Parts: sequence; C-alpha cells; structure tokens
Amino acid sequence: MASAGSDDLFAGTAGGAYEPLAARLRPESLDAFVGQRHLLGAGKPLATALARGQLHSMLFWGPPGVGKTTLARLAAAAADAQFLQLSAVLSGVKDIRGAVDAALAARARGRDTVLFVDEVHRFNKAQQDAFLPYVEDGTLIFIGATTENPAFELNSALLSRARVYKLRTLAQEELETLLERGLAALPDPPAAAPGALARIAAQADGDGRRALNLLELAVDLAG
Repeated sequence: MASAGSDDLFAGTAGGAYEPLAARLRPESLDAFVGQRHLLGAGKPLATALARGQLHSMLFWGPPGVGKTTLARLAAAAADAQFLQLSAVLSGVKDIRGAVDAALAARARGRDTVLFVDEVHRFNKAQQDAFLPYVEDGTLIFIGATTENPAFELNSALLSRARVYKLRTLAQEELETLLERGLAALPDPPAAAPGALARIAAQADGDGRRALNLLELAVDLAG
C-alpha cells in the first residue's frame, strides 16, 4: 500500500493465512454494530423494535459495505428467528419455494423465519410475487437489501408490506473504529504508523468492507 519513497504504514509482521477481516469482525450484537446511528440510536424506531424482538418486513436501502446483511442477521438473532438468505442474482422461484418450505417447518415448531434477499432489486416481478403471499400471512418476515431506489425497482405490493430504511455510508470516525478492531483481530497485530488508519479510512469512501480489504492489503504488503 505504501508507495516508493514513503514511510511504511505498518511495521513488518509475520505472514500466515487468516480469516478475512470482514468475516472475523462480524458483530454478534447490535451494541457492536458500527454505523447507522440514525436508525440504531437510543429511542429510534428500528432500534426499539429490534431490542424488543418485534420484527417486521423491511428493506435496507444503501450503498455497498454499510452493514445491510449484518443488520439483517442481527435482527433475526434478536427475535430468535430462523435466518434464511437468498441472493437475487443466483436464486430463482425454486429457491424461494425451498425457503418457504423451511419457514413452514419452522412455523410448525413455533419459530419465526427471516428471509433475507440480497440485491432484491434483481428479482423480476414473478419472483417477487412468489413469496409475497407468505409475507402477507406471516410465514416469512422479509428483509431485502438493495443499492437501488426501491420505489423504482420493486413492485408496489411488496413495497406496501415492507418498511424502507435508508442506510448511510460510514463516517470517517466510524471507519477508523472498524479499522482499529481489524488490527486488533489480526493474529499478530502490527504497529500502525501515525495517521495510517485515517488514511485508509479516507480511501474507503464510506465502505466498511472496502476499508477492511485495504487494511489487509496494507498489512500483507508490509509483511
């Protein structure tokens, strides 16, 4: 990451394989979630609903790397619900039916199911319509993630049954917090040069995943 003639961002560190930082740092509670305080701050409607385990169908609209998938997982965990995940890029109606069958089985055991659909804007109308009845009758609690304006990409029937939450890019200080955790999570944490994390955060454009990828690259190059 450091260019010729510049100081190394990190002192050399021993090499070795390790789990990607984004996976290593996946929070296990809302308290550890970085960012989105406009949604998760004390007294905010979403924070209150999740704290009470009272889930509703929702859409997380925002740019990449801001925690949409992680927030969906935490929402399901808060309600002790089964969590099923589909990618709208890779899944079809058959996969949706499989998720419905799993949800029906869980419901018979008295457990709710969250169906998380990543990049839900990629589903066509027929695919969206396939799970709509099960959202209506409570078999599924639908959580969709999209980088596109849902008003233009999703059908009106689905939009009317899901609350839209707009997620924001991470602020500089939030990215630095994430990077500090990333350093601490490394098997042999290197010493960061003064200002190194701030420089990485500035290059990440508000994307937490990108920030951690840049951190890994910097550490690898310094090793």
